[in-house]
Amino acid sequence: MSLKGYLRLIPRFLALIANLLRDRRVSATDKAILATVVAYVLNPVDLVPDWIPFYGLVDDFYLIALALFRLLARVDESILRELWTGPEDVIITLKRGLDAACQLLPPRLRRALVARVEEEGKYGA
Repeated sequence: MSLKGYLRLIPRFLALIANLLRDRRVSATDKAILATVVAYVLNPVDLVPDWIPFYGLVDDFYLIALALFRLLARVDESILRELWTGPEDVIITLKRGLDAACQLLPPRLRRALVARVEEEGKYGA
């Protein structure tokens, strides 16, 4: 899927996040992490200001990828599929999107992130 295709899915991803935050089957810890990451990304004050080319967005991408990887590893796939409103399979779409997003991370961070999730045995990068 192209970048343009993923951009068109943003409203559906936002709806998925909202649904996950409301769902009782998602742990309070996962909800808190997801809500915190969303708040951080939306906050204009970052650890690394967004106006710094490339590096200003790395912290946002890293945190989004980490929160989404965690969701893939901890939330049952049937819940994700149930709450997804898109025509595509949400699991495949998320994995492809995360793979693409991870390519924007520095290689060392990318390897650490993928290795951590692979330890939990749910996501094969």
